[in-house]
Amino acid sequence: MSGRREPVPFAFVAEADRFRSNVTPPPRERASAGQLAGRWLLGLTLVAGLVGSLVIGMPAMSSDPSGPGTQRSQATEGR
Repeated sequence: MSGRREPVPFAFVAEADRFRSNVTPPPRERASAGQLAGRWLLGLTLVAGLVGSLVIGMPAMSSDPSGPGTQRSQATEGR
């Protein structure tokens, strides 16, 4: 093997990490009014579902045993 170094024939590969393209991507298309309305409606439906589940679930999660409609079993009455 000789000690002579030859230049790399593909020198541009070494400079690839510094390469910046001068081509800009096309601008994004704006959403139509129907698409915006659909997104808002979907978001509103999700929020309403979460709020509704909290409203319905809160009485079930309360730990107040003396609320209306509380039934006592016969075992707790001592019969």
